[in-house]
Amino acid sequence: MKLAVVGSGHVGLVTGTCFAEKGHKILCIDNDKAKINSLKKGKLTFYEPGLADLLKSNIKKGRISFSTDIKEAVDNCEIIFIAVGTPLGEDGSADLSYIENVSYDIAKHLKNYRVIVEKSTVPVKTGERVKSLIKKYAPGKDFDIVSNPEFLQEGKAIETTLYPDRIVVGLETEKARQIMTKLYSSFKAPLIITDLASAELIKHASNSFLAMKISYVNALARICELSGANISQVSYGIGLDKRIGLEFLKAGIGYGGYCLPKDVAAFAHISEQLGFNFNLLKEIQKINLNQRDWFVKKVEKELWVVKGKKVGVWGLSFKADTDDIRESPAISICQKLAEKGAHIRVYDPQVRKLKGEKISNLKFCNTPYEAAKGVHCLVITTDWSEFKHVDFKTIKKYMLHPTIIDGRNMFEPSYIKKMGFTYLSVGRN
Repeated sequence: MKLAVVGSGHVGLVTGTCFAEKGHKILCIDNDKAKINSLKKGKLTFYEPGLADLLKSNIKKGRISFSTDIKEAVDNCEIIFIAVGTPLGEDGSADLSYIENVSYDIAKHLKNYRVIVEKSTVPVKTGERVKSLIKKYAPGKDFDIVSNPEFLQEGKAIETTLYPDRIVVGLETEKARQIMTKLYSSFKAPLIITDLASAELIKHASNSFLAMKISYVNALARICELSGANISQVSYGIGLDKRIGLEFLKAGIGYGGYCLPKDVAAFAHISEQLGFNFNLLKEIQKINLNQRDWFVKKVEKELWVVKGKKVGVWGLSFKADTDDIRESPAISICQKLAEKGAHIRVYDPQVRKLKGEKISNLKFCNTPYEAAKGVHCLVITTDWSEFKHVDFKTIKKYMLHPTIIDGRNMFEPSYIKKMGFTYLSVGRN
């Protein structure tokens, strides 16, 4: 099948590349000429394990191409995915201006029947608005609107796209049902067909529930520290209950990235707009942000006076296996420590510079060992697997004082303490 994907960011490019891997003919559209020129050469503008090789393979096979011309997509592709950003507005709502602009551009060039698919995460009722806009600017033209939310996980985007837990498709007509069923016929996952609104809501509800589990386990970790319990044992004990599950029950410094913070805030705003005050979502946000402040206080308590102290930081991305630092707890913690006068030496395997953020007294290092040189304590804020293989005897020699404050509970306390470190983690006394 001939597919177009409008928007070549994380979601759009992964979607297009994975459909190409399934044998479809893909045209990726973006209005950023520099990005398109880079992608034509098989060069990514972000880091995602395995994606560069998969993209180059499908370019070589002629299955995927790139353009800035949306008319080309509307003229030639039966299915058009909209995968542009929906950033958070100042009031907590999703900014749908990119969705609106793409919808207008599609309407302007629409001649033959097309299936127009929302892939971006959008508020419930957005499909209706897209449908109304296209009808307004393309009166009498034949098309269907479909909601097909993405559930990819950064760092495992290829795996979670090609082998998803489920595929959700919201639609209105039998014709759209047949086309989308054919498109996903080679995927071995439950295909859930719903109405438009239900599909849109499933995405926000899913991400908000995952955020709730993270905030819940982090709140439990605080109780564990106050009571002398061990959060690793507690979360394992409750996670074995099949009704709860172990996923997203790992205590740490809170969630970040582009999706969860944005989607929780947008869902809270949507709920209020619909007339329901979803206070649980607001508490999830509050616990998540407080976790960062609490962790900084843990560092401050150990150092006593933060001003003038050198702090080594391992990790800036919001999670391992990505270079995404949007809403990263690590960035927030570095900012707070810098504001208190700390001098920060940071290492991240993929993040080598900040994107818009300004943090005083921050130096990027080339190795985890360099980040540990001369520091009063070492803080772990992202659980990159690389950190599990360092030589801690060397790390100890480099540090002014052998103190490790682990915000990701990467190590067993007894293992690190045996090597002569003061070791603090989250919810484990």
